[in-house]
Amino acid sequence: MPGAIYAEGLVKNFGDVRALDGVDLDVPEGTVLGLLGPNGAGKTTSVRVLTTLLQADSGYAEVAGIDVAKHPNEVRRSIGLSGQFAAVDEYLTGRENLQMVGQLYQMPKAAAKQRAGELLEQFNLADAADRPAKTYSGGMRRRLDLAAALIVKPPVMFMDEPTTGLDPRNRQALWEVIQDLVKGGTTLLLTTQYLEEADHLAHDICVIDHGRVIARGTADQLKAQTGGERVEVVVHQRDQIESARDVLAVLGKGEVAVDDHTRKLTVPVLGGAKLLADVIRDLDERGVEIDDIGLRRPTLDDVFISLTGHEAEVSEPEDEAAAAAAAGKKETAK
Repeated sequence: MPGAIYAEGLVKNFGDVRALDGVDLDVPEGTVLGLLGPNGAGKTTSVRVLTTLLQADSGYAEVAGIDVAKHPNEVRRSIGLSGQFAAVDEYLTGRENLQMVGQLYQMPKAAAKQRAGELLEQFNLADAADRPAKTYSGGMRRRLDLAAALIVKPPVMFMDEPTTGLDPRNRQALWEVIQDLVKGGTTLLLTTQYLEEADHLAHDICVIDHGRVIARGTADQLKAQTGGERVEVVVHQRDQIESARDVLAVLGKGEVAVDDHTRKLTVPVLGGAKLLADVIRDLDERGVEIDDIGLRRPTLDDVFISLTGHEAEVSEPEDEAAAAAAAGKKETAK
């Protein structure tokens, strides 16, 4: 049985650009799927198709058991969406923005007012609740936009890079909100470029690149594909790099990367803390003095580079008009 969010073979073209090239997704009810990938990979386009903001050229998708292409209005009544950019009315206060969204969802006026107050407290906006949104900082607008997406508690939520621009405290607060939603049965598709965020929130992760899903699994499974843990050593003297390389080559499970400028050596390993102790012992026996040593897991960049062969690239087209404009400029240049 398909999950609360299901897609099969989604294709979307913007002129000569194929933003989606056969995307398949299946998100079980009450779980979080993290959709990761470089800029321009197709994450936002996938969200727009699933939330009825774009129509796929081919393929099939349903959300909350509703066919996205055939019944878009029913889908919209069943979802919440927070896009990449804050969509708030700058001339309304924070409170008025939330009450307006509530009433657009056909909430009774009193209920919309009460829910707005709850969310303003939850997102640390209560002190600025009655100020026009145009006086808010970028981070405050982002939090207000996220609060608006949660004015009702929809069965399915889409969040497109929701914590971009938030400070650590507010990012943590949003994580707690998301976890509470999921505990209550909400299904969430989350796009993010923070592996820590996906690691913390997502039950499963899909990595997308050039419009295709190229890897699936838990955060630990994806990290394992990049070589698991790594030992990093910074030697005190540059002339000791070769001795340290010899030690790491024996104890490591792959090629030793050396940065001569920083005197740092890195190697994939298996064995965790026990192996780290062996590295320290062998370096000491060889008389290699170290400034720093540590065991770390792969970063988001490690996962991207391992799976895609490159780091983040250009942004995705915002819509058909933007893509057409880009195509026109390209034609003119010819």
